[in-house]
Amino acid sequence: MRSIGPHVRGASPKEIEVIALIRGKLDFEIERLSLPYLIPQSCLVKPYRETEGYLPDIIVLDREKVKEDPYWQKYSSISTGDPVKLIVEVVSTNWQDDYLTKLAEYEKLGVPEYWVADYRALGGVRFIGSPKTPTVWVCELEREEYQAGKAFQQGQSLASLTFPEQALAVDQIVAIGQRS
Repeated sequence: MRSIGPHVRGASPKEIEVIALIRGKLDFEIERLSLPYLIPQSCLVKPYRETEGYLPDIIVLDREKVKEDPYWQKYSSISTGDPVKLIVEVVSTNWQDDYLTKLAEYEKLGVPEYWVADYRALGGVRFIGSPKTPTVWVCELEREEYQAGKAFQQGQSLASLTFPEQALAVDQIVAIGQRS
């Protein structure tokens, strides 16, 4: 997710490839299972009455619930976590934002599932271990708090509450970062 302010940092080409891979897999599942979900090209997550918001790398919305959000029709934004099924952030050099700041903000909004895709192993040792290993964290909301995230590493496929049948392997994500 990109913080909205005077200087918006663009994603690197490899980050864009990772985002495209994950989005493609999720789009496939939505279509295959005829799920009532939408992955907008961009959607500002801006809590009601806040001055700033975030642009997640990927956000999956419930098509019907999003219509009830007061910001959706006018701004293509959301002000609550109610229409959100899943948010995915691809880690860049400002990894603390994804692992700490955004996690706390999404938790407050009530986003039920949040992925942190750290395909280059940029995060802190407490999150991805030592030696640092590419990891995808899947955090699920339980009783209004994210429980300890599940860490998925190479050789594993992601397990998702929102997309339980999807077959996205961490190796596919990491391979993008290893290309020259």
